[in-house]
Amino acid sequence: MPIYAYKCSSCGFAKDVLQKISDAPLTQCPECAAEAFSKQLTAPGFQLKGTGWYATDFKNSGSAPKPAESKGAGGDAASAPAGDSAAAAPAPAATPASAPAPVAAEAKA
Repeated sequence: MPIYAYKCSSCGFAKDVLQKISDAPLTQCPECAAEAFSKQLTAPGFQLKGTGWYATDFKNSGSAPKPAESKGAGGDAASAPAGDSAAAAPAPAATPASAPAPVAAEAKA
């Protein structure tokens, strides 16, 4: 059930009331008994954060893999063509010939 903010325009009394949406709005002020009690427009008491759920969030979750992805699906080198075996192996890290030079520069500092 929502909480509605009410305020009396004659005496200034304010009160939050828990009501059903289908209930009739209150009109009589509980403080001064005047017929000047009315609902106030207030900010909602919750915030929606995050990306949320959209139709595009899971658009491709159930689709078949693309042909480019299924090319190397075997996983071992025996199933790959002979020309692709070099491409499948990780490349060694390239080290420059002057690798000791930066170490020497750091030692001087």
